[in-house]
Amino acid sequence: MRILVTGGAGFIGGHLAERFVSEGHDVVVLDNFDPFYDVGIKEHTVEVCRERAEDGNGSYRLVEGDVRDAELVEELVTDSDYVYHQAAQAGVRPSVEDPRKYDEVNVDGTLNLLDAARDHGIERFVMASSSSVYGKPESLPYSESHKTTPVSPYGASKLAAERYACAYSEVYDLPAVALRYFTVYGPRMRPNMAISNFVSRCLNGEPPIVYGDGKQTRDFTFIDDVVTANLTLLDEGAADGQAVNVGSTDNIEILTLAEEVRDQLAPELDIEFADRHDADAEHTHADTSKAAELLDYEPTYTIREGVEAFIEWYRANRDWYEPLVRSS
Repeated sequence: MRILVTGGAGFIGGHLAERFVSEGHDVVVLDNFDPFYDVGIKEHTVEVCRERAEDGNGSYRLVEGDVRDAELVEELVTDSDYVYHQAAQAGVRPSVEDPRKYDEVNVDGTLNLLDAARDHGIERFVMASSSSVYGKPESLPYSESHKTTPVSPYGASKLAAERYACAYSEVYDLPAVALRYFTVYGPRMRPNMAISNFVSRCLNGEPPIVYGDGKQTRDFTFIDDVVTANLTLLDEGAADGQAVNVGSTDNIEILTLAEEVRDQLAPELDIEFADRHDADAEHTHADTSKAAELLDYEPTYTIREGVEAFIEWYRANRDWYEPLVRSS
C-alpha cells in the first residue's frame, strides 16, 4: 500500500512510518522540520526509517514541506492510498502565545489534506487528535461522549480539525477517523515531556522538576500501543466518521511519576517544584471501551512498565539522544 504520513519525522509519525516500511508498505513522509524541539531527533528517525526500507520490501521517501502548502499536499495525496495525518503545531503552553499559528497549521493544514483526500478517493484518512479536546473534566475517565470544552488554543485547534474530518466523512463519504491520543511517550519522544525530562535530569544528578503541586494526573500511553491502534485502521472501517480515545486506561499523579523515576535512577535526589501553567490540564484519564469495541484495542503497557521500557531504551541510546534532549 502507498501511505502518506504527515509529520512523519516526528515522534508518533516517525514510529508509524518505521512500522509501515518494516511491513513492506511504500511510505512517503511529509515533514517541515519545525524546530519546536531539536531537529536532530527527527533526523535520527529518518535514518532509522531509511534503514528499515533497505532491510525490507517497503520503500521510504522524505519530502520536506508543510501541510499549509495546498498544492504540495494535493500532489502527495494523489499518489497515496492512505493518509495518516500526524503533522501538527504541538504544545499546549506555546499555543497561548501564538494561537493563530495553531489555527493555520492544525486546522487549515488539515483542511488541505481533507480536500485532497476527498477529491482523490483515499481509502482512509486517519488523523491524530488529542485528549486536550476535553478540557476540564466533568467526570473521569473521559468517554467520547464527554463534553469537549478545550481550555487552550492547541486543544481548540485539534477539536476543530477532528470535527472537520468527521464532517467530511459524513457529507463526502470519505472514510476518516480521529484518534484522541492521551499523552504518548516512548523511544525518541519529545524532550520537553515530563517523562523524558525526569529521566534525563535524574541520570545527570539533577532533581526532577514538578510543575504545581504534582497532584495532576495523566493517562500516559506507550507508543507501541498507539502504533497498534493506527495499524488496525488499514483494514478496519468500523470507526469511520468517529473520534476514538487511545489511552492506557491507567493514570498516575505527576508527583508519583517523578518519585518513581527518581527512586529508580537517583534516590538521593529531592523533588523540586515550579509554578504550574494555567493552560495545563488538571487530569486526563481515558475510557477506551469504544476503541476496544471498534478496533479490538487493548493497551499492553501499564505506565510503570512503559516507563521502565523507556528508561532501558534511553540508557541504550544515551550517546545520541541525551545531548539533543538537554539542548532543547
